[in-house]
Amino acid sequence: MNTRVRLTFPEELVREPIVAQLVRRFDVEPNIRRASVEAHEGWIICELDGAPAAVEGAVAWLEEIGVVVDRLGDVVES
Repeated sequence: MNTRVRLTFPEELVREPIVAQLVRRFDVEPNIRRASVEAHEGWIICELDGAPAAVEGAVAWLEEIGVVVDRLGDVVES
C-alpha cells in the first residue's frame, strides 16, 4: 500500500525522531517529498509505503501522539 500524507507536527514534537520511530515500529517506508521544519512547527509531505495494516497502524499512532495527518491520495505536489 502506498498513501500520500501531510504530517503536521506541533511544537512539542518538532525535535522528536518521529519518522525514525515510524520505520522501526511499523515497518513502513516513508518517501519524503517536501518538508518544512521551524522552531515552533513543522510539516512533511510524504508517501508511506508498506503493508496496508502497517500503514493504517502508523497513521493511527501518528494521530495518537498529536501529529495531524491529512491524507492527500494521489495529489501531485509541485
